[in-house]
Amino acid sequence: MCPLHYEMPFGYTGGIIMWILIFVVVVLAVYLALKSSLKVKSENDSETALDILKKRYAAGEISKEEFEEKKKDIL
Repeated sequence: MCPLHYEMPFGYTGGIIMWILIFVVVVLAVYLALKSSLKVKSENDSETALDILKKRYAAGEISKEEFEEKKKDIL
């Protein structure tokens, strides 16, 4: 036997198992990343016009009169 030749403990099967594990980890990471980004996006989409108006009023971007006018328009 050549001195540079060595055998893997699990032979070719170990290499295949390692690639399958790497593939599973990558697929799982992509799945979790997409699920997380879609969850954040859907939470932002559920915000109503009235919610946005209330936030603008609370931040001082609009006056009370503007708030009341726009609230009437929305409702």
